[in-house]
Amino acid sequence: MTAEMTAFDRRLNRWMIYGVAACVVCLSLAATPARALPAYDGLWSVSVVTEKGDCDRGYRYPIRISHGQLINAGDAVFTVTGKVAQTGAITVTVSAGGKSATGSGRLAGSAGGGSWTGGSCSGTWTAERRSS
Repeated sequence: MTAEMTAFDRRLNRWMIYGVAACVVCLSLAATPARALPAYDGLWSVSVVTEKGDCDRGYRYPIRISHGQLINAGDAVFTVTGKVAQTGAITVTVSAGGKSATGSGRLAGSAGGGSWTGGSCSGTWTAERRSS
């Protein structure tokens, strides 16, 4: 009877752990505000200007924001990773050809700006919302 009780206790403990985990997930979802389409989703034109270093003086990139995630919306071969918080705070990393740059800043309404750095270069960026 002891071996049967031990096996039963193990199963009961396992199900209790699963139950607690399920409750934690449910409570965290219930505490999260409803996910509406983020305010910054859409197509943006981003101008990057080098202020220090020997990098090209400037670039303009089309970037799409979808559910707060940044996506390369153009034909140029580069990778964009980053996100926009509901507050408009933005972080981004752009990489191509073994080099990368990171940036941060803020979007507000249909415009934004911030700073970036990569290797020996640094500068500023501005963004304007475009029609989808």
